[in-house]
Amino acid sequence: MARDRWSEEEAWSWYEKAGPIRGCNYTPRTAVNQLEMWQAETFDERTIREELGWASALRLNSVRVFLHYLAWEVDPEGFKKRLDRFLEIAQKHGIQAMLVLFDDCWNQEPKPGPQEPPIAGVHNSRWAASPGRSRVLDRSCWERLEEYVKDVVGSFAKDGRVLAWDLYNEPGNTGMGERSLPLVEAAFEWAREVEPSQPLTVGLWADYGDRMHRRFAELSDVVSFHTYDPPGVVEAKARTLLAYNRPLVCTEFLRRQVGNTFAAVLPIFARHRVGWYFWGLVAGKTQTYYDWSCTPERPCYAPPKIWQHDLLYPDGTPYDLEEVRLLLYWAEIGERFFRGSRG
Repeated sequence: MARDRWSEEEAWSWYEKAGPIRGCNYTPRTAVNQLEMWQAETFDERTIREELGWASALRLNSVRVFLHYLAWEVDPEGFKKRLDRFLEIAQKHGIQAMLVLFDDCWNQEPKPGPQEPPIAGVHNSRWAASPGRSRVLDRSCWERLEEYVKDVVGSFAKDGRVLAWDLYNEPGNTGMGERSLPLVEAAFEWAREVEPSQPLTVGLWADYGDRMHRRFAELSDVVSFHTYDPPGVVEAKARTLLAYNRPLVCTEFLRRQVGNTFAAVLPIFARHRVGWYFWGLVAGKTQTYYDWSCTPERPCYAPPKIWQHDLLYPDGTPYDLEEVRLLLYWAEIGERFFRGSRG
């Protein structure tokens, strides 16, 4: 019998034990997308070890990592062995993982095997939706999707190296709309049937007040959200979400062009005891330092003067040393804010 959604008390108990969450969304610089990260031929353990070492030096204690259904479908046991190895490396650096199973963003008909190289001057040009539009809409595929969720979550359901499960990234994006909601609901049901000790969540990312986003919050053990907005909007969104009376974790932020910076946003998160993950540790093949406006139709060939996402150059040098100082500063004083009263 599936476990229920956590009570508020259970959610807060987990959050107090987890401590201040300071993390980033992580893809190794040598991977153009999730498939290149997780497939056997391109799983780059050396780079992962190096980059998670950099993350640890920055006092990050978690990474949000995107899995991919097709990497599992082709090689379930090998995929789980590579995931286990990733978690082992992360643990050695004092890092826990939030694992993402499904994703509606970007290229909608992914294929396993060798991935195309990045398109020059284009933001996240080869990112692969998981499982992809056709499988989301065709319920004859769902039996296999259920096996994926239950196998992966079930295999790591009691594993302390896994901090949380983010079951579905930005459901409805890339034109999917509410057509993704049934799979979101099914994913929660499937995951709860294997009784994970970690919380389940799906992040609010667009209109926090619409039916679909309210449903994400109603299903989640802890409430997660994305905000690439100016600081005043970040503050307003955080205050709105406090009404759920559950721990808040911002699983995506950092868009320097609109003032969504470490200097502006981290104090807001500290004030409201919000855990956080910024987008992008190392500039690499995903090219997420380019703006969203840099598309295949309108590539941006000149290097951006202001990076949208990402923190480090490929050799580990900071894009902005002051940002590193801020991360270390908030790691030092964040505990004081975290142990304060809720809200």
